[in-house]
Amino acid sequence: MAPAVPDFAARLSITHIGTAAAILHLDGVNILTDPVFSLAGKEWEFGIVVLKTTKPAALGLADLPPIDAVLLSHEDHPDNLDEAGRQILDGRHVLTTPDGAAKLAPRPGVQALRPWETISLTLGGRRFDVTGTPCVHLPGGEVTGFIITAEEFGRSAADGLPNAIFFSGDTVYLPELAQMKEKFHISVALLNIGKVLVPGEEGPLQITMGGADAAKLFREIGADVLVPMHYESWAHFTENKEALAAELEREGVADRVAWLEPGVKRQIV
Repeated sequence: MAPAVPDFAARLSITHIGTAAAILHLDGVNILTDPVFSLAGKEWEFGIVVLKTTKPAALGLADLPPIDAVLLSHEDHPDNLDEAGRQILDGRHVLTTPDGAAKLAPRPGVQALRPWETISLTLGGRRFDVTGTPCVHLPGGEVTGFIITAEEFGRSAADGLPNAIFFSGDTVYLPELAQMKEKFHISVALLNIGKVLVPGEEGPLQITMGGADAAKLFREIGADVLVPMHYESWAHFTENKEALAAELEREGVADRVAWLEPGVKRQIV
């Protein structure tokens, strides 16, 4: 049984492609997150770490429905945007970081989104407002998260705030993300997890959330449903589904989790 999502007035289904790539289906509008379509066994050398795929993406470019917009948390890591994923950016509305927007120029549909800035998009004849959220990933890099709102989502009866969908992007736990609870009721939180560790000057450096971090953030933002992503298909993730599920159970949020199966469209609301 799916977790309850009170008062969310639209219909949301999600098709998970793999890693942080998913299609958000919103009553005929399709929004794609962090597009990655690589086959298993592909490698990228990053000096301090080698990124390697262990499973193929569940869908290829030819399998996609018409895509109305892309939410790209960052442009410079192939587990969030690979070579095939770059092809889907052409001719699309794309929201990403200032650095990513500069690197993706001259695509006219690409816009830079800064923390707590809101950009409006007209998709399928309807207005969607997308607000950027702060992220901390690798030192010196730019990453953004996204809060999506629309009039058709309605408002929460509990607090009167507009219902919203939150896609975290790649980030460690940040206390300042709790600020979103002041302006939005987060109905669905898609959280990039995986507990990625890379070598640092003082030992291993954690650069994405683990299960405990995700549960803490989930509680602090007052979200209704947690959708885990970005924990499988790559060798550098240290928490797989089994470890993550156990952690979320220990944290007392397991009954609020909606798991996705790659390639399968799941109705969330």
